[in-house]
Amino acid sequence: MKKLLLFGIILLSFNSFVSAQKVFKVKKAADAQLKVFEVKYESQADLKVYKVKNANAAIGNNGKWYFAKKESEGGKKIYVTKKKEEADLKIFYVKKPEMAKWVMASKSSKME
Repeated sequence: MKKLLLFGIILLSFNSFVSAQKVFKVKKAADAQLKVFEVKYESQADLKVYKVKNANAAIGNNGKWYFAKKESEGGKKIYVTKKKEEADLKIFYVKKPEMAKWVMASKSSKME
């Protein structure tokens, strides 16, 4: 019983650590942890993002993002800028989950 409880605690801790792909859009750049720019072409992206509908599907740092409806749901606070020069990260939305991935792996730490 103790082993099962310990395993559950470890699993919950691991899940909260790797679910860095929950994001919350803020209205002001000053409130953001990260500024993103939505590019028009896949070839311009640092990260290809697939929007998931369930927070549990946003596990890992692999481009599957869950957009939280409330700030209290946690996640990375992002601001979508209209100027590419202001962005920390350029993203492109993909239509299939298997297409989500880092193009510029050197920038993956920005979502940790």
